[in-house]
Amino acid sequence: MTEEKQSLSKWILIVSGLFAVMELAVSVQLSFFPQTMLETVDLTAKGVDYLVYMWDARQFALGVIFAVATWKKSIPMLTIAYIFFFVMFVGDFVIGILQKENSLIISAGVMSVISSAMIFVINKRK
Repeated sequence: MTEEKQSLSKWILIVSGLFAVMELAVSVQLSFFPQTMLETVDLTAKGVDYLVYMWDARQFALGVIFAVATWKKSIPMLTIAYIFFFVMFVGDFVIGILQKENSLIISAGVMSVISSAMIFVINKRK
């Protein structure tokens, strides 16, 4: 385990920590101010709150996973977190295409590239 901790560069830990903070911030935003993130959604419609809470739980879980993996400086944990991140953003990319929402397509595409690059960089150092 000592070898793994020494093999991760500080910039990898900083980026991973920023992703943890970003995911936790999105979770807090969804919990307390969902209208700021879902401007075009009728939050009073039946069942919408359930979907918001599910999205909130996903973001919170991912933020905690990134935080723990970064804190422990664990290559396997960070790899799994970035794989999840990659799959999540590929899904968002497909949703963006289906919804014809260019901002989602661009952001999900960029984040897919970043997460796949992080997977490569983290595992290259093994």
